[in-house]
Amino acid sequence: MEYRYFKNTKLKTSVIGLGGWPMGKGMYGSVDENEVIAALHKAYDLGITLFDTAPNYGWGASEETMGKALKGIRQHCTIVTKAGIKWDPVDHTDKGLQLDSSKEFLNKSLEGSLKRLQTDYIDLFLIHFPDTTRPFSEPMEVFSKWKKEGKIRYGGVSNFNAEQMKECLKTFPITCNQVGYNLFDRRPEEELFTFCKKNGISAMAFGSLSYGLLTGTMTKDTKFGEDDWRRGLNAFGQLIFEGDNYLHNLEIVERLKKIAASQGKTVAQLAAAWVVSNPVIAVALTGVRKSSEIEENVVAANWKLTKDIKAEIEKAFAD
Repeated sequence: MEYRYFKNTKLKTSVIGLGGWPMGKGMYGSVDENEVIAALHKAYDLGITLFDTAPNYGWGASEETMGKALKGIRQHCTIVTKAGIKWDPVDHTDKGLQLDSSKEFLNKSLEGSLKRLQTDYIDLFLIHFPDTTRPFSEPMEVFSKWKKEGKIRYGGVSNFNAEQMKECLKTFPITCNQVGYNLFDRRPEEELFTFCKKNGISAMAFGSLSYGLLTGTMTKDTKFGEDDWRRGLNAFGQLIFEGDNYLHNLEIVERLKKIAASQGKTVAQLAAAWVVSNPVIAVALTGVRKSSEIEENVVAANWKLTKDIKAEIEKAFAD
């Protein structure tokens, strides 16, 4: 396993991290908690040290499962969680993605996360989405207070653009920005990653396997259940699962499979290796629910893609 430091910090991470979104009930279909816990233990045994979650991943369920799994090894792990989205633990809704980065809501959120994760500090705490109803200095001031109190080691953001990050930096030295980034979604590469490089900020990549598309398991007959967010066919503004777009993307995946197979690898390993080959990326998150999935994904940590392979990947996307 390769390890990296978040830029300008002492925070160390495995280049492949475990994303907790799929383990939240009602996110990617049904979940077997015992199977998920076994997968988390397998991830740790294979060298993965960063575990990412959020209260909204299954309305607290992802954090609770992670807390159970990491009990006893917590001091050896980097735990990342988030806040800033209102959610109702009773009716299990996020209230239409209502954002709230107020001091009061963040304090309440942190205490809930600490309890569910069975820890007294968070290694890296993120604002999940930018709340534009208030100045970004407000949540950043909360981060400063928490850090002094030892409740968090570092603070960062998720889904922020470059200008919003710039505003945050006026109040608090954010460590990273967690954004969607994969072979099908390269939108962060220009403005966002350029800003990160210039300001010594790392990026965390979620959706590294394009929300399952780059696992190579999907077919034209794949259907998403009622309890699967992908049923809406919209992946953060990209209609990658919709109609002709989806069929075209499946053709690209088949091309990528052949490239991976020529190297004795899977398309998922190719996709994850491509993400971590970007030097601005500190960690690529891969969501898993079974031990076999994480066993496959960790191989990407030590696979250095050559220029020739990268050129073949680009050719696969050319019509």
